[in-house]
Amino acid sequence: MNSRGTAARRRGSTASATVTAFTAALTLGACLPGDHRGQGGPDGPRPPTTPTTAASPSGSVDPLAECPASGVRIRSTGGDAAMGLRALGLELVNCGERPYQLNGYPVLHVFDEEREPIMLRVVNGAKAITSGFDQPPRPVTLAAGERATAVVLWRNLVTDSTVVATNGEFLTVAPAAGQPAEEVDPDGPIDLGNTGRIGVSAWKKADPSTPVPTRPAPPPAPSAVPSSVSPPDSVL
Repeated sequence: MNSRGTAARRRGSTASATVTAFTAALTLGACLPGDHRGQGGPDGPRPPTTPTTAASPSGSVDPLAECPASGVRIRSTGGDAAMGLRALGLELVNCGERPYQLNGYPVLHVFDEEREPIMLRVVNGAKAITSGFDQPPRPVTLAAGERATAVVLWRNLVTDSTVVATNGEFLTVAPAAGQPAEEVDPDGPIDLGNTGRIGVSAWKKADPSTPVPTRPAPPPAPSAVPSSVSPPDSVL
């Protein structure tokens, strides 16, 4: 009887020690720093989340993510000025996923430095400003990623010294009447003189871009004729 009682007491003592050790382990585990770092919250531990893709170090963004709700993006491609005639290229890109149709002229609005609208006459085809841009509009369908181009034209011309010359600072362009407009870089002031008009060509589908062919660089020219060689036209 004594041996059975002693064995029972030993088993009870061992079980009690096991429970005590397990409880201590849980307590210590809950107190160890860093075990739930980034997972805990005011309502307790949160389930692990799926890791997300890290942002690109360059900060680049997918161009489709920046596509306006209209599905197209408009920008200027730079200006050219010669003999008082100004020309500013426009480019419209179908950045959406569906075909985009054009049939007409860009809609322009010019603003002064205070962003107040300037009243102008927009000449579709740029007649009376210059020639060569008056081709009539044709239906254009742009697939995703395709482009259309147009040209804005004006003259810095002053014909009446009593009329204050007009200088625009900001330009907005819409694909067509009633469509959302986008602000584009005019690449300098829109110096209209006192003409009161600005021209624009019709949208035209751009040719697919092709890589510029590379050419070998020409050999460098000698800095001086070697002293041991006579010039070709020297008299012997």
